[in-house]
Amino acid sequence: MAKYRNHLPQLSDAFFITEGGVETTLMYAHSIELPYFAAFHVLKDEVGCELIRNYASSFCNVAQKHGIGFILESATWRANPDWMRKLGYSDQDVIDVNRKAIELLVDIRNKFETEKTQIVIDGCIGPRDDGYHPNVLMTIEEAQAYHATQTDIFSKTSADMVTALTLTYPEEAIGIVRAAKAVGMPVAISFTMEIDGKLPTGQTLKEAIELVDEATESTPIYYMANCVYPSHFQHALIPGGSWTARIHGIKGNASKKSHAELNNAKELDEGNPVEFGEDNRALLDKLTSLNIIGGCCGTNLRHIEEVCKTCINVFDQSKHNADSINNIDKS
Repeated sequence: MAKYRNHLPQLSDAFFITEGGVETTLMYAHSIELPYFAAFHVLKDEVGCELIRNYASSFCNVAQKHGIGFILESATWRANPDWMRKLGYSDQDVIDVNRKAIELLVDIRNKFETEKTQIVIDGCIGPRDDGYHPNVLMTIEEAQAYHATQTDIFSKTSADMVTALTLTYPEEAIGIVRAAKAVGMPVAISFTMEIDGKLPTGQTLKEAIELVDEATESTPIYYMANCVYPSHFQHALIPGGSWTARIHGIKGNASKKSHAELNNAKELDEGNPVEFGEDNRALLDKLTSLNIIGGCCGTNLRHIEEVCKTCINVFDQSKHNADSINNIDKS
C-alpha cells in the first residue's frame, strides 16, 4: 500500500534530495554492462538487486545524516515496453520487473525512514525514444496509450508517485500526465535541455511547461529538469509569468558537456562536485519553489554531499525569511 500518495511530503516547505546517476555508477564504478542504459537489467538476479539496495541505501544515509527528506527512485527509467522488448523481455516481464523494482524500495524505506527523513517511493518513467535526440515523436494520444502500461503497473504497487525523466517534447509529457491521472497517480514531469537551455526539439522550458499545464489543467504536481548541468539550466529561466514557480526540482549532470559530447565520450566526466554544489545553490536564488535537488549522469555520493553542504542552510534561511515576511504582512 502506498504511504504518501495522497499527501506527498515534498509538496511542503521541506528540503529533499534524490540519488545520483545510477546508470553511470553501475557502468563505471561497478563495470557492469548496461545495454540501452537500462539499469533495470541488473534486477534479473540477487547480485544486481543487492547492488541497487546498497546504492540507494548510501543516499538514504546522507539524507538521514542531514535530517532531510529523500525521494527514492525505482531503476525503471528504461523499463517501458519498447526498450524491454529490445532486451528480449516479455509483456509479463514488463509487469514483473516494474513491480519488483518498487518492492525493493519498500524494504529500503522501512529500514531507513525516520521522522526527519521522510522517504517517498517514486516510480521512474523514461521516454519511449532516445533521451537526447528523439527520432519518432508521438501524438498526445499515442503517448498516453503507450505509457499507460507502466503507470498502471505503478498504481498497483506501493509507489507514492511517478516521475517522467528526460522528456524531450511536450506531447509525450502530456500523454504521460493523462495516463497517470487516469489511474490516480501523482505525476511529476522532468524535461531535459541542451546547453542553450532549450529542449532538444527546440522549445523553451517555459513553452513546454505552459503547454503541458494548459493541456492537463495543471495536473503535474510539479516540474523538474534533469540531465543538464545546473548552470546551463539557468539559461532556461526566462523572466516573466508564474511558470518558474512550478519548478520544484533539478537532477543535474556532473559534466558541463553537451549531450552530443557526452554521447561520444569514452570516459566518465565526473566534473567538480564542489562546483556542482555551488551551482545548484545558485538556483535557489532564482527558483522560489526549488526544494528537490539530486543528480543525473556522472554524479555520485560526493556530488549529493556537496549539495547538502551548500544548499540546506541557504534553503532553510530563505524559507525563514519568507515566513517572516508573510507574518509581517499578516500583522
